[in-house]
Amino acid sequence: MQTIVVNSQKGGSGKSSLCRVLSVQAAEDGHSAFLIDLDTQGTVNKWHAKRAAEEPRRVELPPDAPVAVLNQALGLLAKQAANYVFIDTPPHASGVLDDVFALADLVLVPVKPTPDDLEAAAVTVGRLRALGVPFLFVVTQAIVNTNITAQAIAALSHHGPVAESIMVNRVVYPASFTDGRAPQEIDRKGQAATEIAKLWVNIQTCLHASMKSERKVANG
Repeated sequence: MQTIVVNSQKGGSGKSSLCRVLSVQAAEDGHSAFLIDLDTQGTVNKWHAKRAAEEPRRVELPPDAPVAVLNQALGLLAKQAANYVFIDTPPHASGVLDDVFALADLVLVPVKPTPDDLEAAAVTVGRLRALGVPFLFVVTQAIVNTNITAQAIAALSHHGPVAESIMVNRVVYPASFTDGRAPQEIDRKGQAATEIAKLWVNIQTCLHASMKSERKVANG
């Protein structure tokens, strides 16, 4: 089972959107996918409550649940042969959040191409590096073919790996979230669906690379 934590130290970065679209993509690819919402805003929980489809499934935990409770929940999901667990987190730093990071196989750091978001990303990465947790930047709410997006990608690449596929700012995102769906469920051949599928491939590649690295370290 792979645990993917999504975090940014800045609100409005696209954390919840990333959790929603990726969990749907994983489920559509035939994987057993689960969502856990630790953000006090409960955006993912509210979205999931509107869904007609059963997958991905949701594990309901209080935002202030002790990390021991989260760890226990992950253990139960592993026994149920879950493939992926996506965890949405609050946009602030805390010791508890560090404990959540430590449970992750990969942390996704969504970043809007703005100076404020880039500054917040640097804070998140500092904490992840200190913990030795693998991470991947994902550029969100981007406007294609603009200098600011290209500059943001270049700036992020100095701090760590950046997903090749970006999430472009498209109307289909809020339109689909309104009734508990994701963009690829509204228009399966649309641009957003293609971008999400490519992003999911990027993330799986990153996960596999991290697993190989861990095996090499374990084998000396």
